[in-house]
Amino acid sequence: MEDIKLSQAAVPGATAAPHPAKRAARRHKPAFTPARLGIYAFLVTAAIVFLVPLYVMVTTSLKTMDEIRLGNLFALPMHLTVAPWVSAWTEACTGLACNGIRVGFINSVKIVIPSTILSIFFGALNGYALSFWRTKAANILFGILLMGAFIPLQVMIYPMVRVLATVHLFSSLPGIVIIHTVFGMPIMTLMFRNYYATIPGELFKAARIDGGGFFRIFLQLMLPMSTPIIIVAIIMQVTGIWNDFILGLVFAGQDNLPMTVQLNNIINTTTGERLYNVNMAATILTSAVPLLIYLISGRWFVRGIASGAVKG
Repeated sequence: MEDIKLSQAAVPGATAAPHPAKRAARRHKPAFTPARLGIYAFLVTAAIVFLVPLYVMVTTSLKTMDEIRLGNLFALPMHLTVAPWVSAWTEACTGLACNGIRVGFINSVKIVIPSTILSIFFGALNGYALSFWRTKAANILFGILLMGAFIPLQVMIYPMVRVLATVHLFSSLPGIVIIHTVFGMPIMTLMFRNYYATIPGELFKAARIDGGGFFRIFLQLMLPMSTPIIIVAIIMQVTGIWNDFILGLVFAGQDNLPMTVQLNNIINTTTGERLYNVNMAATILTSAVPLLIYLISGRWFVRGIASGAVKG
């Protein structure tokens, strides 16, 4: 027995088993320490701050106007009604037209899908080129693209209006798609470049030895390996483009106004009585798509970030 103890002591890095009293102390460690209670208090407070407005919006949208006039803001509906939701979707006035917010939903879908696909594709292509096909001016080009991610949109609105008007794309669906693609490329390029920087260069060299060209390596090797960062990019672009207001207002045109602009028109329409229940229902409908995306794909977003979205 003594030989065994000596041999254990001679092994580098070997540690003795913890004393039974120490193990008991660990087992009986208090579940609620002051630090943990402080964290829970902060989390509960933050949840209340964020959820109370949503609660008010949902309950107000399910009330009749007679009940809303009573002034009980936090009270539950006495008589549930979905009529405000139906009216917001099909009948609410967005200015002179009273076709509901569904028109804006269709326009937002038409804008979001091509804008997301194009911005992610060109961002991935730029990141791939800047990571594996580096030239002497690669760092300068990357710096110029990166500057675009930090320039305020308002600075570039007027020049972009002039450019699109010159090529006859102003106030059109292709025009607003081009705008979102251009403004989304800098951050997409940054994300994909940093992600591709984590991929071993030997894979690219092996593909080059096998005769792979620029686009073949990109389409058959890099894109299939980019699933985590593509998911992050989709979430960011869809939510960002869907929630956009100023670009849609300026560049989309009267026939392609997105849902956010239509929501603003519904709330600011002052003909007759202001229907707060309809306004709340329209607001929830407008924010439903980004909310559902975060609820459904939140874990994939975290995985994508952890897989290299912010590395490099």
